[in-house]
Amino acid sequence: MATSVLPPSSEHAQPPEVLLEFPDNRLLIELCGEFDRNLAEIEQRLGVQIVRRGNQLLVHGDAELRQQAGELLQALYERLESGRPVEREDIDREIRLDRSDEDSDAGPDSQLEMFSGGKVEIKTRKKLVEPRTDAQKAYVKNLFEHEMAFGIGPAGTGKTYLAVAVGVSMFIQGHVDKIILCRPAVEAGERLGFLPGTQEEKVDPYMQPLYDALNDFLPGKQLAKLKEEKTIEIAPLAFMRGRTLSNAFVVLDEAQNATTMQMKMFLTRLGEGSRMVITGDRSQVDLPRGVQSGLQDAERLLTPIPKISFNYFTAKDVVRHPLVAAIIEAYDKDEISG
Repeated sequence: MATSVLPPSSEHAQPPEVLLEFPDNRLLIELCGEFDRNLAEIEQRLGVQIVRRGNQLLVHGDAELRQQAGELLQALYERLESGRPVEREDIDREIRLDRSDEDSDAGPDSQLEMFSGGKVEIKTRKKLVEPRTDAQKAYVKNLFEHEMAFGIGPAGTGKTYLAVAVGVSMFIQGHVDKIILCRPAVEAGERLGFLPGTQEEKVDPYMQPLYDALNDFLPGKQLAKLKEEKTIEIAPLAFMRGRTLSNAFVVLDEAQNATTMQMKMFLTRLGEGSRMVITGDRSQVDLPRGVQSGLQDAERLLTPIPKISFNYFTAKDVVRHPLVAAIIEAYDKDEISG
């Protein structure tokens, strides 16, 4: 694929344009998307104009932006050449990620060879998961490299989703024998007795986000079998008391709603060959007034320990609907001004 910058033919001509040539017309069609929706997405996100002429794409606009658009189109075309599709989230990821350090990140000793070529990828049974922001990329690396990792930030930033994906990846690669996912079941107190139904029926509504993530990564029949065999467990935080969790990938979700004693109890369950991930959002603490969040205490006490990683997310890392990021920023500004 060739790239060139065409100069204006006169002083009244349009600004220089980036010219991209694509040898495979079939892949070019996929790159453009149905009704050129991918090109429209790039135009809207980067503020450029893209014109298709045969097997060429012409990018007009500000010099820096058209260069960025050209590099983006090349990266997406190379993705298609490798046999991977191009979806809206792939465009979003390519725009957000800083790839300047990819060569330095690559290393032969990286676990699961996930960093070869500078790419961070999580292989699961159903899909290949790729971080979409620099914060997500750093977080995933720490999940593989550290036995205990914290992911802290607002909703929609992929903290739990990526943690479960890494857990499934490590499980299918044989690095752990079990996956254990838990969260405080009802705000702070885990008060399940007043709810109708069996124990499982009482707990399930609070565990649903964890089920949703697992369903994205494992076929339904396999997931049902693993749950039946207790190879995958989804349980309230209180059920971890008294256990030693060995050779397991353990995730504590909604950790901001764990008390200090619950957090200490959970962290000290770590056994040989296990990994622990703790995720939470400090802005959504549901504990009773005056009760300290265990997540805040853990940050204060454990940050100095070098073998424990802390990754932080902001509204810029939200990968849900764009309005979610705007809503989070609005609330953050209100808290600051208030």
